[in-house]
Amino acid sequence: MKITEKKRSRAETAQIAMMLEVCTGVKPGNVDRYHDYDDTCLEHFLASAILARPAFDEAENFHSSEKGLGGIIYEAVALTNVHSGGNTHFGAFILLIPLIAAGTIEKALELIHSTTVDDAILFYRAFGLTSVRMNETDDIDVNDPAAIDYLTKNGMTLYDVMEYSSPKDMVAAEWTNSFQLTKKTAEFLKQSGRGRGAVSDAFISLLSGEKDTFIVKKFGDETAEWAREQACLVKKGELSIDDFDMMCLEKGVNPGSIADIIIAGIYVAISEGWEWDS
Repeated sequence: MKITEKKRSRAETAQIAMMLEVCTGVKPGNVDRYHDYDDTCLEHFLASAILARPAFDEAENFHSSEKGLGGIIYEAVALTNVHSGGNTHFGAFILLIPLIAAGTIEKALELIHSTTVDDAILFYRAFGLTSVRMNETDDIDVNDPAAIDYLTKNGMTLYDVMEYSSPKDMVAAEWTNSFQLTKKTAEFLKQSGRGRGAVSDAFISLLSGEKDTFIVKKFGDETAEWAREQACLVKKGELSIDDFDMMCLEKGVNPGSIADIIIAGIYVAISEGWEWDS
């Protein structure tokens, strides 16, 4: 019996990217195949990769969908908010959904500039379903009911929200800087020649050059700089990745924003021909 080869959909590629990121080798401070957190485990991340599929399908059929980007992000969060592992991929959805909807980074940039106030409102409602950490100085607090009124009164689109957040949030900044770090990660993976083994290296490489804004929000700038410096030592071969991992776990430091961008980078790399299983 001859089996007809099926072209992989963008939704499937996104699921693979989510799976690869969490199943890779050591990712200092984050859940991976070697260790869980007390309240979140590897299986929670894998479950979210499966549960998000209807939202990814909706994004892939964006031009025939009645939902905007904000609505699809809300759907993805709601679909994956059914297990006890808490928020696993909110930041990744912010990056993946416009990429899936548009097909390329260039087209995604056009799409995000066409977002509406309704998209912003639905995004904030999705935010409210999670326990994502906010900056204490944020004026538009997702936990404040007045935030929706603020968005409406000021005519803020979802792109405007990302632009507002970008100075303190590296995931939001991807919307305003042409997915710079996503592209950088994709290029690293494509040039590595190491298949899935390159994901952990990409994580260290990206962290060595960037202060993770999730760490900044949780612990402050000094701790984020400490993590960046340790990643530099790992990259130079002066510190083992396992020792860095243990140091992060002892401190409770987890570079969660870097992980979200790695997922988007994996998605783009696969879309551009990277063979993760080679």
